[in-house]
Amino acid sequence: MIVKPTINALFLSQLTSDALPNAYLLVALVAIGSSFFYNQALKRFSLLKIVTATLMVSAAIFLSLKLLLNYDYFSTELLYFYYVWVAIFALLTTSQFWVLANLVFNIREAKRLFGFIGAGAITGGIFGGYLTNLLAPSIGNDNLMVVASLILLGCIPLLHYIWRKKIKTLGYFRQKQRSYATNESSFKLILKSKHLTYIAGIVGVSVITAKLVDFQFSDLASKAITDSDDLASFFGFWFSTFNLASLMIQLFLTRKIVGVWGVASTLILLPVGILIAVGVFIIFPELWVVILMKSVDGSLKQSINKAASEMLVLPVPTDIKNKTKSFIDVVVDSIATGIAGCLLIFVIKGLDFGPVQVSLLILALVLIWFYFIYRVRKTYFQSFRQNLINFSNNHHFNKRKKGSHISTNATILKVLQEGEESEILYMLSKINEIKDKRLKNEVVSLLDHSSVAVKAAAIRNLYLLDKGTAVEKVEKLVNQKDDEVVLAAMQYLLTHTDINDLKIFDTYLNQENQYISSAALFCLAKESRDNQKLAERYSLDRRLEKSIESVNLPSDHHRIQETVELIKAIGFSGIPKYYSFIKAHFNNRNDEVIKAAIEASGYSAHILFIDDLLSFLETKEFRENAEEALHQYGSGVIKMLLKRLKNNLISENAKRFVPNILSRFNNQESVNTLFMLLRNKDIIIRLEAAKALQVMKEKNKGLKFSKKDVVRLILSECKLYHNTLIAMELQKKITKNYRLELVGDSEMEEFSARNSLIEILEKRLDHGLQQIFTLLELEYNSKDVNIAYLGIKSEKQEVRANAIEFLDTLLQPNLRHTLLPLVENTILSASNEELDSSLIEVPSEYRCFQMLLKGKDVRIKLAVLYLLRHIEDKNYLKLVHRMVTDKDIRIRNFAALAVENLKKVD
Repeated sequence: MIVKPTINALFLSQLTSDALPNAYLLVALVAIGSSFFYNQALKRFSLLKIVTATLMVSAAIFLSLKLLLNYDYFSTELLYFYYVWVAIFALLTTSQFWVLANLVFNIREAKRLFGFIGAGAITGGIFGGYLTNLLAPSIGNDNLMVVASLILLGCIPLLHYIWRKKIKTLGYFRQKQRSYATNESSFKLILKSKHLTYIAGIVGVSVITAKLVDFQFSDLASKAITDSDDLASFFGFWFSTFNLASLMIQLFLTRKIVGVWGVASTLILLPVGILIAVGVFIIFPELWVVILMKSVDGSLKQSINKAASEMLVLPVPTDIKNKTKSFIDVVVDSIATGIAGCLLIFVIKGLDFGPVQVSLLILALVLIWFYFIYRVRKTYFQSFRQNLINFSNNHHFNKRKKGSHISTNATILKVLQEGEESEILYMLSKINEIKDKRLKNEVVSLLDHSSVAVKAAAIRNLYLLDKGTAVEKVEKLVNQKDDEVVLAAMQYLLTHTDINDLKIFDTYLNQENQYISSAALFCLAKESRDNQKLAERYSLDRRLEKSIESVNLPSDHHRIQETVELIKAIGFSGIPKYYSFIKAHFNNRNDEVIKAAIEASGYSAHILFIDDLLSFLETKEFRENAEEALHQYGSGVIKMLLKRLKNNLISENAKRFVPNILSRFNNQESVNTLFMLLRNKDIIIRLEAAKALQVMKEKNKGLKFSKKDVVRLILSECKLYHNTLIAMELQKKITKNYRLELVGDSEMEEFSARNSLIEILEKRLDHGLQQIFTLLELEYNSKDVNIAYLGIKSEKQEVRANAIEFLDTLLQPNLRHTLLPLVENTILSASNEELDSSLIEVPSEYRCFQMLLKGKDVRIKLAVLYLLRHIEDKNYLKLVHRMVTDKDIRIRNFAALAVENLKKVD
């Protein structure tokens, strides 16, 4: 700002505004030519050496300008040289500075600090501009060049200090990032990346627009003010004024606007401002309106727009960023300046455009500017998404792989013909998935396989083939001495052939062979479930009673499978008087029998077994069987389960599996019920309900999920999370003040109680964050939310910062403003750093306890009451008294003990 007004005034006074287009073109040509040498330097030297050299050379050139000013010798060539150098110097050093800043700060730090850092540049502009305005008339422009050179040289020790303290301490990984991973030219790298292409487009169009605005400003100003010194003073005053406006915006608005609108959306403010100002100029084509237009460009460009523009390149990999950013900032800027020059020479001057026509041209450019901003919004989001995927490539995302099509080829045939038992069973399961009837002959041939498991699996695969396939072979297998084969064969004959059901039962029910008769009884019970006449014809009731008596008799010849088939037959029979037999076997020593009893309970769908099945949810070995059995009850069980949850009739360990049972129904009723469970007091139930809904959303696109309810629930979870976070942070601060060697027994109990509360709060924070992100999967693309969650949970600061910025771009405003401060403070808390008071305010301990006791979590309430019992502060009596009448007996008991202890305090 010291050099620019002087050069501009000299240039315009000597050559007039008619020379500006030629200067713009020359800037473009020099920038393009010098970019090659700059890229070569980047490959050979460190950024530190290059920036240092740039500052020293610039300072030397400004000192040489003093000599020329002293001798008052200026040829046309020299004026062009200094004009071009000042333009390139401004672009190059600014670009180098922001490359350095990008290395030092991550995206979240940049959002917080770039506004303040940018205010330093604006303040320098204000100081320099006003200094020029004040000193130029008294000491002359030549001595100002000495001041400029000294200030510039003063940047070198600051640069080396930053490099030593901030860059060298980043470690090997970030040091390596600064090296180039590619020898490709900057231009090719930009063309390969849509994001960089759109950034280049924004820079180019904005520069052309700014040059046309600058031309309007310079042209009208030079025509109104003819004296060189007065014109330099005019430029110095207004440049500094623009910078002063920039500073106010930067200090008080930039961070808020970028934080609220997001980086990409903030970019729209500058073109909108220019659009409005140009519209006013078309109506009032006067100097004061041009000053207004230039003030919009000058103030917003260096404040809000500059901060947002610098953040646009943050998701770009560092090696590519180092090589392309300077190219965009210098070469693209300069080429755009050259294009502006061509427009001025061939269009504006050639067609004799007046100020109004130039303004219309600016309007057209602003529309192109809007297009690039619209496109960069998407690529900015995608860049962060790709960064997170790259950073988290060691994690396995929950990507559901579609089953690949298995065609009838030599490999499959070879496995079915020559494979081992396990291989054949696996292939049969795949055939079952694709239902390929071309494999008919191979499946039929497996009925002669030596393995009974393969035979049974082959029979089950016959269901996929033509009705009645291989009936004769299957009939022979009924005489096998294997329960699985016999049962599979008999069920096939009953359901997939034209053989009369009565003929089958007449043939097999009264067989002396127990393998056959028990399988036939099971099939009879199953077939007569909806056919009472069949049950009466073959006296199902009497046969079951006789079988029960036989099994109950002590004998060494009873087979486990015989008992299993009888239990299942009773389940299918629908005869309640025998259900006690099923119940009795819930306590059997054999797991297979217990599983059969659970399965039979599901077949019966009788209310008698509901509580038993719920209790089996606690045991891992029987959990899946119990869930499937409850699913067999049909949708009617949903209301029963919900009622038991409300009345607290399901054990704590079993509750968490109820949402998974509901999700199995995969209908709208289960969706609505799961949404009700999202308001449950137990965080585990809420978490499991959210997971179940997410699975249902993926499976069934026809189900309706209320977006409004999802957002409300997320905001509610955020509020709970906020209360938990500040309470934990407060407890951590208090426990740090304890000096264990000096406390007494009572204080030790309090200390222990506080630690117990902290442990519970930490677990709840983990569950709470997981719950929030699971709910987000109902609102947004689950893969996007998943990679953001993994990024936030990462131990790498850079990954976490990228994840937060990715969320900032992904989320709608109300969720973004609520969730992001919580996530940022969670990261600070996990790193044992103090919470950011600008994001979250930690209230008093009394207020924290009050919030926790009003919350939903029973365990947290119990931990708080236990702590209050040992704090020995009567001020908490009122708080505890309210809990004595709570619905939960555990809370009432803990509250009563706390009241009793607090009343004893003197």
